[in-house]
Amino acid sequence: MGAVLAIGCTHGPHVGMTDETMANVYFRRNLADPRTPARWQDRANWPAPMREEWGDDEGAAAANRHRTTVLDGFRAARAAIDEFAPDFVLIWGDDQYENFKEDLLPPFCVFGLDQLVCTGGQRLPNIWNEGPDTERLVTGHREAANYLVRELISEGFDMPSAWGLLHAKRLGHAFLRTVEYLDPDRTGFPYPIIPFHVNCYGSDLRVPGTGNQTEVGRLQENMPDIPPPSPSPWRCFDVGKAVRRIAEESPWRAVLVGSSSWSHASLTKKHDYMYPDVDEDRRRYEELRTGRQGLWRDLDPQQLRESGQNELLNWVCLAGATEGQVPEVLAYSETYIFNSSKAVVLFR
Repeated sequence: MGAVLAIGCTHGPHVGMTDETMANVYFRRNLADPRTPARWQDRANWPAPMREEWGDDEGAAAANRHRTTVLDGFRAARAAIDEFAPDFVLIWGDDQYENFKEDLLPPFCVFGLDQLVCTGGQRLPNIWNEGPDTERLVTGHREAANYLVRELISEGFDMPSAWGLLHAKRLGHAFLRTVEYLDPDRTGFPYPIIPFHVNCYGSDLRVPGTGNQTEVGRLQENMPDIPPPSPSPWRCFDVGKAVRRIAEESPWRAVLVGSSSWSHASLTKKHDYMYPDVDEDRRRYEELRTGRQGLWRDLDPQQLRESGQNELLNWVCLAGATEGQVPEVLAYSETYIFNSSKAVVLFR
């Protein structure tokens, strides 16, 4: 019989960025954007915690605290993985016009790959001094991925699968950065990976360079065809629950990872893309902290979109896999200026 360890984490780029550059994504850019309402130029109109984060050093001290908190959480998560000694690590993550484009937009996809290329995950100045050509290879677990897909289909989940990448030459950033952050001290990541794509963006798919989508922080507009919606929270929850059951009945030891930040300032239109929906994130955090993530099956898809919580669907899969469990919170860093609050939690 198999065994399961579960982790919730982030793949936001801020975790590896330097103190001086962390606010570039996307706070400074949107502050200077002529489409941003003029009232945001006056700090008196900012929420008090946002003014405090920005401080007199344009967020540098806050950046150090933000990164340190989250990376310490990743170190604790990695120690738990090493102790658990899994046969594979499955990661629920999203694709942002990287591997899936107009010719194929599946709601889910399980990748059964023999080897995965992790290249150029840190294209911005970063604490590891890694450039866009930095390459590492991670093995996959094709046998377990194929087994999982067969079992999901037999249980009524019409689950797409792939034995190769479509448009991308490397893992999408959601998976790539998750692996990078679970190796914060660059000792290597020896565990096979099963990427499990979730179409978190759905009808809000961003296609670079089309319509008015010329800058980060604005959803795509003037699309000739609107992409299909994301899978509903209840479907993601049920998929996660089934994956947990299948993994426990398999011959393998599995780590199940839900990877994303929570609400994104770059998606929160009601705040003019300046800061995330911190209030809604606090509600999700309190539900999670007290082991009530089972409520996430009934989340309203429209509320998720309005709150910029599109990527939370990766965590909803994790919630299905951990229903009834109370997590150990390894890190929670709330932010107004670094695009998204970030959490790292562990379910033993």
